[in-house]
Amino acid sequence: MLTAQGDALISIDSDLQDDLAAIKEMVLAYGSGADVVYGIRRDRKTDSFFKRSTAEGYYKLLQAMGVQLIFNHADYRLLSRRVVEELRSCKESNLFLRGLIPQLGFPSALVYYDRHVRFAGETKYSISKMVALAINGITSFSEVPLKVITLLGMVVSLFSFGMAAWALVVRFVNPAAVPGWASVVIPLYMLGGIQLLCLGVIGQYLAKIYSETKSRPRFIIEKSL
Repeated sequence: MLTAQGDALISIDSDLQDDLAAIKEMVLAYGSGADVVYGIRRDRKTDSFFKRSTAEGYYKLLQAMGVQLIFNHADYRLLSRRVVEELRSCKESNLFLRGLIPQLGFPSALVYYDRHVRFAGETKYSISKMVALAINGITSFSEVPLKVITLLGMVVSLFSFGMAAWALVVRFVNPAAVPGWASVVIPLYMLGGIQLLCLGVIGQYLAKIYSETKSRPRFIIEKSL
């Protein structure tokens, strides 16, 4: 797309399952002022139960993690020239366009269509590739996993400090306590708690580095008056 010419570009899968008749509606929406026109599947009747359930679950998971995503939209879309030019300012190598394009904020429209049954051959998009795409989508746009690790580290570290305090109390209160038990348990829990807390802090700094390295534009000026 970054090398193609034209005022508007349309991307479509090469298996031709997407309805070509939707292109006319996309162009009409573009003529009405939409810079981005998303092709949306009306339903997933042509997919297997496994593919349908995992795909819909994936969209819901990304939305729950704060990723801006168009439900049931893949890569069938129209982009105006200025949207394509703004994509150049995104310097990251692993482009997850389904999440990146909605973040650009240009006027958009939706065009619904029916996806055809595969005419010939079998899909080359294996489960491993789908999992890789899913992981890329999550890690490219959400800091939630790192924040979860931070929160988990804080909770477990507090629990560890509490266990260390409990072992110390048992040592002085319970005369039947096994000699040497507290001196083993307290350092174990204390060190474990400190390590998990430090990992949580490191996770927060990694989240900031992760955001900075993408070098995405902080804002886009649509027009100057």
